[in-house]
Amino acid sequence: MSGPGELVLRARRDDADAWAALVERYTGMLWSIARSYDLNAADSGDVIQTAWLRLVERLHLLRKPDSVGAWLAATAHRECRRTLHRGRRERPGLIDRGAAPPYIDYDLEKLLAALPERCRTILRVFAQAPPLTYAEVAAALEIPVGTVGPTRRRCLTRLRAQLAGDVGDVGEGAGDDMGGGDPW
Repeated sequence: MSGPGELVLRARRDDADAWAALVERYTGMLWSIARSYDLNAADSGDVIQTAWLRLVERLHLLRKPDSVGAWLAATAHRECRRTLHRGRRERPGLIDRGAAPPYIDYDLEKLLAALPERCRTILRVFAQAPPLTYAEVAAALEIPVGTVGPTRRRCLTRLRAQLAGDVGDVGEGAGDDMGGGDPW
């Protein structure tokens, strides 16, 4: 499979296969970002479409084609914040928290629902195929790259405890400050 930089260069030459590969590679990440903001399915879809539209409009302006994933992630975060801001003015208090993204199994969703929000988000991002690099995950979640691995490990430990039915060993104090005081 071609790397992201090569795909961007090919997409600049109107290569439909390169565009398809970019969409396949990054759409799951964009869904994860949109869902992490608790947007409903329609707003999440709008955010994703807008992120892709922005890429189409600015593809020739990308200075670092290899960073297209980080660029898309940053664009999606901005669009999510705009959508939330606009939504609060238009429909205060209406958020559809029930719709699950299409790539998550219902049973897993139930297990994830019992985890802290930061764990749900990072585990969803890591569930993408093809796998994202730690740098792409850090960009998508707006956290320092050095916190990605330790946070993922703590979240997986909590999830394993739930799978084993041993939630008592992972009490409220175990890993709840997963990020040294920041929102993560």
